[in-house]
Amino acid sequence: MSDQKPKSSLSTISPPPPSPHRLPSDPSLIRPKTVPVSPLVSGNKPPPTTKPLTIKVSDSLNGAVPGVLHLPSACSHSPQSPSQPPLTAAILLSGASGGLVGPSSIYLGVSTKLSSLNHGIPVLRLDYRYPARNKYCVADVVAAMNYLETSYSVSHFVLVGWSFGGAPVFTVAGNDNRVIGCATVASQTAETDSIRKLAPRPLLLLHGLKDQTLGSWCSEQLYERYGKHGERELKVFEGDDHALTRNAREAEEMLCRFVMRCAGVKEGKAEGGIVKQEVVDGKERVRLMERAGDLGSGEHVE
Repeated sequence: MSDQKPKSSLSTISPPPPSPHRLPSDPSLIRPKTVPVSPLVSGNKPPPTTKPLTIKVSDSLNGAVPGVLHLPSACSHSPQSPSQPPLTAAILLSGASGGLVGPSSIYLGVSTKLSSLNHGIPVLRLDYRYPARNKYCVADVVAAMNYLETSYSVSHFVLVGWSFGGAPVFTVAGNDNRVIGCATVASQTAETDSIRKLAPRPLLLLHGLKDQTLGSWCSEQLYERYGKHGERELKVFEGDDHALTRNAREAEEMLCRFVMRCAGVKEGKAEGGIVKQEVVDGKERVRLMERAGDLGSGEHVE
């Protein structure tokens, strides 16, 4: 891998395979083996629930997209009261191979932590039916947003994408005002032109300087395309790779704080303690990626 020149795209134009992705059977990919983060609040607040899903998608291929929903105890199927603030959820998207744990299994930590906050944020780790094909992946994301809006009265969304995942993130955000913020890790630049329509909604870009899959210049270009009329942040990690294996915990914390800011959740002592906890053992991060299917189809750690 180190002898290959980094690319700017992992999208494919090949026809979709005959069978879409399905939920993994391994329970550790649904919930980390680590003891789930306990809400750092007084009283008897129930812990968040983790719910495997298959969400119907209506497009030329139809079918259903798999995902895992981390739901705070306060969320229910009942409609939101008009007096309550809008409910925000985060949707986390993997790369060109699909999968559910993200770069260095960061998504396992982000989803567990955010759903465990005092004012918990629902998080959906979403796979794709047909990874690396932006048209169908965009339909997957929109179907997931519609599901969360209908089922849990979620009206605002923060989209997070790794690698190829930047393409559906910015395509959806540029055409749907329900998206109130976007973050990417090592995003490609192909099929991301809609980032020009994102501002003034906030943007966070993370990238490893030694990324040999998608060069760090991809995030630098996205930073410029976003423009100067909104809140934008670019963090390039010196010496790190495509999956941010050397700075996974810092990246995980940055993503948590970004989603919290977008959702209007203040970071007090309790929330800060949750964000800083280690949910996934550092030695397990890459192995979980392999088992979850996040690697392959052009996606690498390097």
